[in-house]
Amino acid sequence: MAFEGVSIMARQTARTGRRRTDKGQMYVYGNVAAKPSYAPAEYEEVRRSRKKASSQVRKNRRKAFHMNAGYVTFLAFAAVLGLVLCVNYVKLQSRITSRSENITKLQAELADRKEENNTRYNFVMDAVNLEEIREKAVGTLGMVYASEEQVIEYASPSADYVKQYESIPEDGVLAQSDKHSD
Repeated sequence: MAFEGVSIMARQTARTGRRRTDKGQMYVYGNVAAKPSYAPAEYEEVRRSRKKASSQVRKNRRKAFHMNAGYVTFLAFAAVLGLVLCVNYVKLQSRITSRSENITKLQAELADRKEENNTRYNFVMDAVNLEEIREKAVGTLGMVYASEEQVIEYASPSADYVKQYESIPEDGVLAQSDKHSD
């Protein structure tokens, strides 16, 4: 050990080239010295201007930090209102998202049901043979086609079909409602 009789301070100086003082500051030995960030003459001028303005600045700071009860009440009300608006906005966004998901689910269900409905309709239509029905009606049941004198043409007062509850009049005109007048 080369440093046996040397103090801790001297060992540190020998290792780093620096020496600590009692206040924790470091001295740097060598040719590099830190340049101050200000010029001494400018510093004095800045220091004097601070002292001149400091009383006015202190007054302004006191005014700025002074809040009366009305101002505090207003700020509290504004903060609560802002919080309520934010909470309502988040709730609204959540509701919109859940409804959008529900709409998507219902649209998928509707598409599935339409496909199922079309499949069943096509199955029923393929199962029905109209020629077979006509042969069974005419051959087995003895039905015949209507003659010209049995056919009565009429003007329909409403939509595509008529529910017949009584005989169609000879003149072919059915009673018309007030809503559907031609």
